[in-house]
Amino acid sequence: MYSKGQQAHTMSKIHSLRKTHLPVAQNASGRNLNVPVYHIKGSQPGPRVYIQSSIHGAEVQGNVVIYHLLQQLQDQAICGEIVLVPNCNPVGTNIKAGEYTLGRFDPVNGTNWNRGYYYDEQAVHRFADTVSADDSTDAIKTAFRQYQADHIAEKLANPWGLGLAQQLNLRLQQMAVDADIVLDLHNGPVSTRHIYIPDYARHAAMDFNIPHCIFIPNVFAGALDEACFCPWWTLTDALRDRLGVEHNFSVEAFTLEMGSQEVIHFGEGRIDAHSILAYLNRRGVLADCEITPDSMTRVGVSLSDYKTLYTDWGGMVEYLARPGDVVQKGQPLANILNIDELDNARGHQQLLAPCDLIPILHFPSASVLSGTQLYKVFTHYHTLSE
Repeated sequence: MYSKGQQAHTMSKIHSLRKTHLPVAQNASGRNLNVPVYHIKGSQPGPRVYIQSSIHGAEVQGNVVIYHLLQQLQDQAICGEIVLVPNCNPVGTNIKAGEYTLGRFDPVNGTNWNRGYYYDEQAVHRFADTVSADDSTDAIKTAFRQYQADHIAEKLANPWGLGLAQQLNLRLQQMAVDADIVLDLHNGPVSTRHIYIPDYARHAAMDFNIPHCIFIPNVFAGALDEACFCPWWTLTDALRDRLGVEHNFSVEAFTLEMGSQEVIHFGEGRIDAHSILAYLNRRGVLADCEITPDSMTRVGVSLSDYKTLYTDWGGMVEYLARPGDVVQKGQPLANILNIDELDNARGHQQLLAPCDLIPILHFPSASVLSGTQLYKVFTHYHTLSE
C-alpha cells in the first residue's frame, strides 16, 4: 500500500496521466454508475490506444492487467495516447447469485453485454462512395472516424431508447472509435490464454506472448473488436474495388482472453501486461523501449476450425483434458458419472476426443445438462512459431 506521498511521487513519472469518470448506467435510485477512465498523453505523436476490461462481470483478470500497465507505463516514454478503462461494466460485476457472478447478460433484457456495439456495413459503402481517388489516407481516416462517431451518437439519441447493454456498449464505443489500436480484455470459464485476430492482421500473432491464436473473418457478431475492425476492413476493400486504390488505415482490434473468470492473479497479470507492452512497442506506442515479444510456441486456427463440443447427455463431469493440452483422437477428455446408473457399468463413462485437438476452455461446473458447451477446442491447427 502506498502512502499519499509515495503515490504522488510514483504517479508523477507520467506527467500527462489524467483520470475522469464516465457514467455508463443509472440504478433504480437514479444514481449514476461510473467507471474510471485513465488517459495517458505522450509527449510525442503516435497511435491512439484504447483498452478496456470486464465487459462481462465475472471476467475480472483484465483489471489486474490494467493495473500493471499503469505501473509499468510510468517508466516509459509514450508516443500518442493510451486510454485505459478497467471494470467497464459495473452493472455486470455486481450481479451476484451466492458466490457466483452472473455478469454475462443484462439481467433485465437478457442481452449479452458484448453484443450491442454499432456497425452498419451499408453505411460504410455509402461513405466509400463519397471518396475520390485523390483523397489522402489521412483525410479519409479523419472523415470516416467522424462519420462513425456521428452514427454512434445518433444511435444513442434514439427517441425510443435502447436496452442497457446497448447503451453501455455505445458509450464505450464512443471512446474507442478514434483509436488505432483497440484491446478488449476477457476471460473464459476455465481457460488458457488465447486471442482473436482479424485475418488481415495475422502478423500480430507474433507480437503478443499468447500461445493460441484464432483468425477471424470480416463478419460482425456484435463484439467490440469486430465493431472496431470491420468498418476499416470493409472500407479498405470497397475503395480497392471501386477506385483501384490500396489504403492502409493502420487500425487493429483484438479480443484477448487471459485465463479463467472469477479469479484474479497479480503475477499472471504482470505477464499479460508485459505481453501487451511488447505489442505496443512493435506498433510505435513506446519510445526507446526494449520490451520485445518472447520466443515461444504459438499455434493458430481459423475461426471455422475453433469447435464447440456439446453434450448429448447430462451428468457429473471430471475434466481430464486441461486447457492448452494437446489431445490425440480417442484420448479421454472427461469422466462422466451418471447418477441413475451407479449400480451398473453405465454409471461411469469416458468422453473421448473425436479428433486431434487442443482444448482452449471448458465449462466451469461439474454438474452438466444435456446440450452444454462442454469444451471449446482448436482443430486443424497449425504452428505459427516455436
